Parts: sequence; C-alpha cells; structure tokens
Amino acid sequence: MGVAAKNSLSQSIDKAVKRYSSLFRLPSHKNVVLLLILICIVGVFLSTVVLFPTVEGAVYGLLLGGSLFSVNYLFEYVVRTLVLKRDVIYDSRRTAALSLFCWAFWLFFIFMGAVVAKLFGLSWWVRLCLLGFSTVLIFRLTVFGSTSPAGRGRLFIASILQPFSCICPFLMLWSRVGYPITVNMALFFVFSPVVALASSFSFLFLLNRVGQKTLGIPSLSLLKAFLLTWILDVNGPLEEFLEKLGEEQDVEVSLLKFGSAKPKAVMVVPSVHPGPFKNIGSSTLPSLIKTAVEKKLGCVACVPHGLFSHELDLASQSQNQKLIKHLLELKGFKTAEAEATAFVTATQGVATACCQIFGKFAFISFTLAPNTTEDLPQDLGLFVRQEAEKHGLTCSIVVNAHNSILENASMSEALEDLRSVATSCLEEALALKRLPLRVGASTIRPEEFTLSEGMGPGGITAVIVEVGEQKTAYVVIDGNNMVSGLREEILSVLRSSGFSTGEVFTTDTHAVSAITLSKRGYSPVGEAIDHEKLISYIKKATSDALSDLGSVDSVSCCNMTIPKVKVIGEKRLETLCLLIDKALQKAKQIVVPIFATSGLVLMLFLLFI
Repeated sequence: MGVAAKNSLSQSIDKAVKRYSSLFRLPSHKNVVLLLILICIVGVFLSTVVLFPTVEGAVYGLLLGGSLFSVNYLFEYVVRTLVLKRDVIYDSRRTAALSLFCWAFWLFFIFMGAVVAKLFGLSWWVRLCLLGFSTVLIFRLTVFGSTSPAGRGRLFIASILQPFSCICPFLMLWSRVGYPITVNMALFFVFSPVVALASSFSFLFLLNRVGQKTLGIPSLSLLKAFLLTWILDVNGPLEEFLEKLGEEQDVEVSLLKFGSAKPKAVMVVPSVHPGPFKNIGSSTLPSLIKTAVEKKLGCVACVPHGLFSHELDLASQSQNQKLIKHLLELKGFKTAEAEATAFVTATQGVATACCQIFGKFAFISFTLAPNTTEDLPQDLGLFVRQEAEKHGLTCSIVVNAHNSILENASMSEALEDLRSVATSCLEEALALKRLPLRVGASTIRPEEFTLSEGMGPGGITAVIVEVGEQKTAYVVIDGNNMVSGLREEILSVLRSSGFSTGEVFTTDTHAVSAITLSKRGYSPVGEAIDHEKLISYIKKATSDALSDLGSVDSVSCCNMTIPKVKVIGEKRLETLCLLIDKALQKAKQIVVPIFATSGLVLMLFLLFI
C-alpha cells in the first residue's frame, strides 16, 4: 500500500476517533446541576410570568420551577440507582446531562406556548407544553436505545419516568388556574408514548440497517461497544466485533540481540501496527512486547516502529498474546561476532536514513524530520532488504523513526527520496571497517508523564553502542510521534553530552490515542510534555546506559514469521471507520421526516385538548 493510501486510512481512523470522542464533551456534574437549576427554576419562572404577569403568577412560577427541578432530580436519581443501576454508561453526570438536554428542548416549547397563549388563549400553552413532553419522551427513548446496553424494559422505564413525573407539577398548576383535565388529555398520555416508541424505533432501525448492509453488524451495537471502550476501558465487546471482521495473516517480527548467554539489549520490530486506539487490538503492543522480552531474557528491550500501517492492526488482546507467545520462543537467530561499523547518517531531499552494520546484519532507520514522518510503506522495507542481500548481509532490521509531525503535511512525494537515501546510506556503511563494539542499555519510566500527555507505559529506553571512538545513542520513546523540532533538540543535547551521534524513535503506541479531546485525539511527544523535563529524563537514561556499557560476546539477528495472526485488515478497518459517517448521513436524511411526522400527528391530537 502506498504512502497516499496509508495517509487516507490514518485520516479515516483519526476522523472516527474525533466523531466518537465528541460524544463526551460534557460539562462537569456540578455545572450540569447548576444549568438544570437555571433552566427549571429561572426559565420556567420567566415563562410563567409572561403568561401571568402578577404577583400570584410569580409565586406560581417559582413553585412550578422549584417543583420541576426537585421532581426531576428525584426521579433521575431513581433512574440511575434503581432502573439503570447495572448500566455502566449512565453515571450521575451523564444522567444529569441527558436531563439537561431534555429540559433545553422542553423549555423551548414552554416559552413558545406562553407567547402563543398571550394571543390565542391558555389552551395553546397547555398544548405546546404537552408537545414538549412528547419531544422529551422521543429524545430519551432514542438516546437510551442507541447508547445504553440495558434491556428494553429498563430502557423504556428510564425513558418515561422523567417526563411523566415532571408533567405532574404542570397538571397541578393547570388545575389551579382553572384549566380542565379532560378525558382527551388522559388519552394523550397513552397515545404519546405509542407515537414516541414508533418514531424512535423507526429511527434506530434505519440506522442499524446502515451497519447491517455495510459490515453485517448493527450500527448501534457497534456504537455501544465503542462507548464501553471510551468510557470504561472495557475492550471485550468491540474486540469481539473486530475478531469477526478480521482476517488471518502471517506476520513477521525482527529482533536484533546484543549478547547471547547474558544479553545486554534487544531491539524488537514487529510488522504489526500498534493500533487502532486506546486499549483496543494491538494499541499497547510495544509496551507488552518490551515487558515480556525483558522478563524472558533479563535485559533491556525496546520496540521501535516498523514500516507498516493500520492495515496490520491486531484484532484483540488474544492476538497480542498469540504473537508474544511465538516471539518468546526466540527461534531462528543468526549469530555474528561482536563487531560493527560506525553509525552513518545520509540525507537525500526530505529523507534521512541512519545505518549501522553489526557483523552481517543491517540496522537502518528512516525519518523525514523536521517534516511529518508518519507510517511508511512495507514496500520500502522490502526494497532495503533486497539491497542488503545484494551486498551479502543476511538479516536486516528496518525502522520508521516516526519522530516528527506537522499539521496538514503530506509524505506522498517522499518515496523516491527514501529509496535513494536507503541505497546511499547502506553503501556508505558497508564501506566502513567493522570494529569491536560495546553496548549499554537502560529504561526510565517517568511517573509524572501520563497517557494523556503522550507517554506510554514503556517509558524511555536508551541503547548505547560504542564502536572505536564513536558513541551512538538510540533513544526509543513509547509515544505516538513527536512534535516537529524536538528530535533535533534532543540530538543536539546528546551531542553536547559527549555522544557522537544517534537517533530518536517513537514506538507509535496508540495507547495514548482517544485519551484526550484534542484535535488529533492524542498528544504527540512534546506537545503536552515540557521539553526540558523530557530531555532531562533522556539524559538520565543515556547516562544510566553508559554506566551499563560493556563488551558483548556476539550479535544475533532474526526475522521470524508468526503464522495466522488475526489482523483487522485495511479494507475492513477503513469501512468500520467510514461507517460512522454513513450512519450520520443517514441520520440527517431521516431525522426530519420521522420526527416531524410524529410531531404533526401529536399536534393534531392535541387540537382536541
């Protein structure tokens, strides 16, 4: 898949993240309650005074507004603690927020009714208040039905309790001011829920059909699975869908190990993308691999990013464990003497490559920094391996440094530069003499840096390689890319600290994605983290690695294939992400015809009240 296609897929995923994350832009619970007080007490009071501009009207308004807030607060508590007590989505904040939106709708009809009633009589205030009641009923049925995993009976009760309890103060006021409570009005409270159920069901049914036709999955079942992931980190329901949609594929994992009996460090580069987001699929795979390999070998491990994109996201945690289990068998290593060339850097156009030869093994990495360096095509990795084999190298580790991001940048024109610089850098390294090497490694996990700030659980790993007089620092940060310019800042500080050269990598972990409500849905390294603090930790990691510097007895390399690992797949993943937009488009098409028809039917009935 080309660079442009990869960018398109990544953009689709980012768009999906933004769509779902927008569901959670809610005020705090305290602010929601304050707004409810404002709407119920102040809003209803003002609308009542418009209709009854007397002291007695003001008293009615205060009593009505106060009683509405009290009744609403009481019955929402009943909904939250009794009706939906096992519902993991609707906590006190979200339940109150739903009431807030309901009252915003209802207040519109109350105000409009008061104004119309000044011209045409009190009956119009009653009718429009009741129309507002029906609107709230439809809204609650639709929202609960599309987002809550609770059973239908509980959802129906949760939907009707608030509007039916809040209509009681209105009935008392209408009776007080002499408006008759007729049989037709009583019949309306039977007719209205029937119409609300029919319209809500029709709307949700047609939305579900979009998912059924596209992926064979109801759209709203998928939405509920996403909600569980975003809100509670419960990944099981969504991963069940991804397992069904996934396809089996053989994947490769490359390892470069320094030392045999007692290794100093291991670099692991899986041909699996750490995505798609948060804790879903292989999003946390870099830190999982790091932890597992370090436990198995008793050394420092790092997991820089390979050349692949979201088409190789694993479908679930079980697939992660399958990959790790095979990886820890550590079969197929080729071993060479502990010698290496100097670390070489070459630039061609916008592309930079770094290369170092260890025995008969090549380590080569790419960056477009300070321009955006996002996912690079697998074809480039295949090209590098073929070039390395031409020169007698038996194993290659190819890495995407993934260490610079700018807004609205394109990588589609960089492929030729990347191929050219790969060839020149490899040839330059091969021309150098191989010398004995020493290796040291260290990991630091700064507790002050969080996922929302862009730092994954793998922390910062430094691997130091000394060849002759040259000390090279490989710095791997468990994050999803870096702000432009930070790489150069880090390398400058390392050079001033005595290192000859080096490179900075990120793992592209998506454990940090969909954590924040920022524009991207995540913070690249250095966007939310103070640069000076980050660099101080990097200096500490490299200093600790220098203290660990020592000879190794050999260097080993392996390109192992892990069979039949289930990945989501490019087409399925893109379709899954685009399903959101398709469902939204369908909602826009049907919302007015369905709910306007319902409103018209209800209003015709209300003319007889």
